[in-house]
Amino acid sequence: MKNFEIISSHIKASLSKSGLLLFLAGSMIIMGIITSEIFYKKEFTTKNNYLSELGVPLSAAPAVHVTAAMIFNYTMIVTGIMILISAYFVQVIFKKLLTAIPLGLFGLGILGVGIFPGNIHPWHGIFALVLFIAGGTGAITSYKIVSAPLRYIFICSGIITLGFLISYKYFIPSLGVGGTERWVLYPALLWIIGLGGYLLGIKDEYKHISRVRNDPGVHDEA
Repeated sequence: MKNFEIISSHIKASLSKSGLLLFLAGSMIIMGIITSEIFYKKEFTTKNNYLSELGVPLSAAPAVHVTAAMIFNYTMIVTGIMILISAYFVQVIFKKLLTAIPLGLFGLGILGVGIFPGNIHPWHGIFALVLFIAGGTGAITSYKIVSAPLRYIFICSGIITLGFLISYKYFIPSLGVGGTERWVLYPALLWIIGLGGYLLGIKDEYKHISRVRNDPGVHDEA
């Protein structure tokens, strides 16, 4: 019983940390993008501009443009670190590398996008591609740690992200480069927000966690 209490306390703490970090990270990215767009006074539209343009300081530009770039880049850096930390806790809890690795790569990609703005080639493009692929893949593979019906929503989110990424050029005529990019990124952001909420919600339901379920000293009462 004592061993059960130790494991239970450890898992509850890890679930709370990972869930809170993911929920906040996804929310902060969305709000960071919105805020950066507000301060970016040069012509900027959802359809015709890449999100990464927000992170490029404009030369000889008013201070407000520098502010927009700082908001965007620092948001990416901070949230990238948050997602990396949460990926560690997800692996500690569930022991599912198929889920933890893409989640960690998603965080690494976001971190890299913040460190290397859109004018730094080829690193920005490399990290952006990593976060897009990892975001779509991670949303799909998270079915291993999530119960229905949410697992099916996450799978659909991953398919949307990867589908728009692969067929990018076919959507540009109608959605523009900016609109298409958002259809790649936003489903992945909704995934980590949803996953964060899910982890926070199951911290008292040990039947979802294999580490507790498989412990010889623990009996499933469900």
